[in-house]
Amino acid sequence: MAPSPTDPVAIVGASGALGFGLALRLAQAGVPVVIGSRDQGRAVEAADRAREAVPAGDFTGAENAEAVAAVDTVILSVPFRNQSENLKNLRDAFRPGALLIDATVPLAAAVSGRATRMLGVWQGSAAQVAAEMVPDGVKVVSALHTVSAASLADLDHALDQDALVCGDSREDKARAAALLQRIDGLRCVDCGRLEMARIAESLTALMIAVNSRYKAHAGIRVTGLPDALWE
Repeated sequence: MAPSPTDPVAIVGASGALGFGLALRLAQAGVPVVIGSRDQGRAVEAADRAREAVPAGDFTGAENAEAVAAVDTVILSVPFRNQSENLKNLRDAFRPGALLIDATVPLAAAVSGRATRMLGVWQGSAAQVAAEMVPDGVKVVSALHTVSAASLADLDHALDQDALVCGDSREDKARAAALLQRIDGLRCVDCGRLEMARIAESLTALMIAVNSRYKAHAGIRVTGLPDALWE
């Protein structure tokens, strides 16, 4: 079932660049946003900063478990080194049937390496790690790896980017797309099963290299697709 316009979404890691940009854009589109952090004070501070940028936005700051327990859709936007810890700590907080949109990327920066290099993940991808760690019944979709965090946070910048969505259920992917496409200028493209996330995640390193070379905040746009992607 697609989320209703008034359904809140929790963003774990919204104090980071991508998560904060998503919080701003979703709130600007009328989605209530619960900003999660390991420290409630930090979450409230991030919610206050977001409200300054989007005065009409509906922001709440909460400790991670409280944030996750309050919603049916969670976006995980944390560094790879923190992914497993967060999912382990939040395991009992997820609602039955909740949707987790995982934006984690196993960049080598997690072990003091270069952000343009990837780490090997035994499961295949960070999203598949998430799928192993969440409780039974929680749905996992991979997305947002090529979306420019800087562009999201710059509300004066018109977006024209695609979010590459991977997941084992078409219904779950459509549910994620219904939320993310509320952001003006962001289109979701179905890229197949969750195992394809290993390719989508690696594109983050590629885009970091491209944007560094050209001093830009570029994203990805897939051409030649039909107008209706989610019917």
